[in-house]
Amino acid sequence: MFPACLILLLLVSSASAQKNMAGKQALPVPTAQQLAWHDTEFYLFFHFGPNTFTNVEWGHGTEPEDIFNPTDLDCDQWCRTAKQAGARGVVITAKHHDGFCLWPSQYSQHTVRESKWRDGKGDVLRELSEACRRHGLKFGVYLSPWDRNHPQYGTPEYNDVYVNTLTELLTSYGELFEIWWDGANGEGPNGKKQVYDFHRFEQLAARLQPNAVIFSDIGPGCRWVGNERGLILSETNWCTLDTAGFQRGLGAPSNDTLNRGNENGAHWIPAECDVSIRPGWFYHAEEDDKVKTPEQLWDIYLHSVGRGANLILNVPPDRRGRIHEQDSLSLVAFGEKVGAAFQHNLAKGTKIYQRSICTFTPRKRFSHMLDGDRNTAEKIQLPNLDPANLRIDLRKKRTFNAIVIREAIAEGQLIQSFSVEVWKKDGWLEVARSTTIGARKILRFPEQKTRKIRIVIHASKGEPALSEVEVYKI
Repeated sequence: MFPACLILLLLVSSASAQKNMAGKQALPVPTAQQLAWHDTEFYLFFHFGPNTFTNVEWGHGTEPEDIFNPTDLDCDQWCRTAKQAGARGVVITAKHHDGFCLWPSQYSQHTVRESKWRDGKGDVLRELSEACRRHGLKFGVYLSPWDRNHPQYGTPEYNDVYVNTLTELLTSYGELFEIWWDGANGEGPNGKKQVYDFHRFEQLAARLQPNAVIFSDIGPGCRWVGNERGLILSETNWCTLDTAGFQRGLGAPSNDTLNRGNENGAHWIPAECDVSIRPGWFYHAEEDDKVKTPEQLWDIYLHSVGRGANLILNVPPDRRGRIHEQDSLSLVAFGEKVGAAFQHNLAKGTKIYQRSICTFTPRKRFSHMLDGDRNTAEKIQLPNLDPANLRIDLRKKRTFNAIVIREAIAEGQLIQSFSVEVWKKDGWLEVARSTTIGARKILRFPEQKTRKIRIVIHASKGEPALSEVEVYKI
């Protein structure tokens, strides 16, 4: 009879294990840059530019440069707010579809240099990148390939222009963690359509910013999630994707595929969930009373970061060049909510009992799965006959309603389905069931008070490794 304790039991049926191991082949794994990106988890997006002052979402590229004139730009305030929200980085729209550059580009006449702001000597990217370094935040840029202002857009020469502007960004503002592309093209009112040389753009980025992850519909670093609600819509989220035959924009995979990924996809291209804290992406005063609440942000977090994706939350600066008070209040409260939820890991630092197939006396030891360090991991050996079992001794009953599991994704994503059970006086009770784990899975269930919990792995592509198992009352 097992001693009274919290038990973590990992069960895999031999039939399922043998079936999955029979067709074992090399799986896609993340690069070092992608692993660092996964660890970033949550960061802010800043949509800022002429649209902030014209009150539109997509500018036409004909706006006078003087329209851009923030009265009290404070990038330190942006970064303080980001830190209080729990964000680890920021991405800014260095140039949106209107073509206006937030830095004095040599390859455009539609920039901050031509505006009255800072007497034409300002550089938003300089101020923000330096603020990020002061506050310990990662820095990334969005550079729209579509340019509704540049006279060469719609010609082969525009690709040279884009390469030159991209080079400015990649060489002038320090290390970037993400480069953000969308597939927008000039198929709107101006009728121009550009054939983008994305292969050339990717090669340039890899050479000048080797640590940056490139976002787009099909990566290559991370993928769009298929919606702008910030959500993984089901329990399933594979970090792998097939891209052969697909393109950015209208030629991308279906939204459902982008949301779920491909279970046997050829490339490691994890999902990034994008959503705005307001109905729009740029600041509009009439939306000041429509800011998402901390509770709404928490729900988005659980359905993005909590399902193995990264979350990029847009927080548009206002016409002063500051994060509006309503946005700040919601973000700070959200940050406090997340911090409080994951402050006390009931499983951290405890010991496990492990019983091998041939050993009937459990051996008590510390485990990398319980050390609070996501950089350490432990492989779960799939048994041929009996289930493997790991037991954690917490010495007394604990009350909890959530479990967080991290797969050691450096070795790939393997787990296909699992469930969580707790011990009751009449036996084991299933309280949650899910499919993939990946970088992080947060499962919530009705509050339980028990000394035993077990995780049953129903299907896996091979012998998975877990870096962390955490238990919380949230």
